[in-house]
Amino acid sequence: MNDFFKRYLLPGFVFESAVIAGGYATGRELVEFFLPAGPWGGLLGMLVSMLVWSAVLMVSFELARVAQAYDYRSFFKLLLGRGWFLFEIAYLLLIVIIMAVMGAAAGEVIHSLFGWPKLVGSLGMIIATGALLFYSNNFIEKFLTLSVGYLYLVYIVFVLWSLFAFGDRIEANFAAEPLGDNWLKAGITYAGYNVATIPAVLFCIRHLTTRREALIAGALGGPLGMLPAVLFYIAMMGYYHEIGAEALPSAFLLARLHAPWFEWAFQIAVLLTLVDTGVAVLHAINERVAKVYEEQKREMPRVIRPVLATIIMVLSVYAASAIGLIDLIAKGYGMLTYAFIVLLIVPVLTVGVWQIRFVIPAKAGTHPVESDGSPPARG
Repeated sequence: MNDFFKRYLLPGFVFESAVIAGGYATGRELVEFFLPAGPWGGLLGMLVSMLVWSAVLMVSFELARVAQAYDYRSFFKLLLGRGWFLFEIAYLLLIVIIMAVMGAAAGEVIHSLFGWPKLVGSLGMIIATGALLFYSNNFIEKFLTLSVGYLYLVYIVFVLWSLFAFGDRIEANFAAEPLGDNWLKAGITYAGYNVATIPAVLFCIRHLTTRREALIAGALGGPLGMLPAVLFYIAMMGYYHEIGAEALPSAFLLARLHAPWFEWAFQIAVLLTLVDTGVAVLHAINERVAKVYEEQKREMPRVIRPVLATIIMVLSVYAASAIGLIDLIAKGYGMLTYAFIVLLIVPVLTVGVWQIRFVIPAKAGTHPVESDGSPPARG
């Protein structure tokens, strides 16, 4: 993996891999958040989300770089001080919801492909995710990159095929439907809880060496994270009036392409995104625990990584069955969205900028660094 990719594209790809399975892999979230605003309003809402992501990622990457805060515990101590644990509580609750959704989705996909019991799919996802977390940062980076590359390929084929198959319907709906309301609120809200996956990206900020690299990588993170969603949404507009009632918009559209082999290719991509998201968000937990070991002058035993992740996943799936997946999503996402706006977006764009500009340079006894990472020239 070359240096250009590691410094400018890898953080965005890791962010995208953390967002998609807990977000728009099946298209249902795009329906919930953006469809009410219509074809054009939905795209405007996605643009808002993308811009919020990029702004928060730019500041977050630079703050993590200059402070060498590559785990969320160190990162949020800078932003929230003694209140950093509030983010950890919200993040753990988010992981429970994401893992519950992923476990259910994996069960559905395996059942639809092979007819096996849904429990097999859920357990398979847990085993695959736990096994991958046994490996090093470098291996995890390569796995996430390859799987995201496959995902992009599948989504590009998907939208091109949809344009060919029912492009006239897509064009007609974009032309006929007026710009809807609340696209701005939808964009900010959608960005609110998805941006909480930033801790999953911090481990790869080690590759960034200058402010310029951090800002460019952060700016690219928003578009890289949102592009597959935009492609998916455009394809869904062919059935704008029908797709809102579908539990799995992806399955609805795939059935209309009449290509069973591509359904397999797409479902494999969905399974990979489930594992991607699990690996990314749980690796952040492992990095946080590893930092505690490091502060105690010890090395975290490698076996703890998959064991800790597996315990969290099993508890999450149990929570979904005990509380009910629908109630868990309906109540959990709504509350956590506002929590992450307060605990992450606002602090990053205020305290984070202040830390980068004044506090960290003062502690280091230096002047603020320029965009290329060098100190300002003296007169």
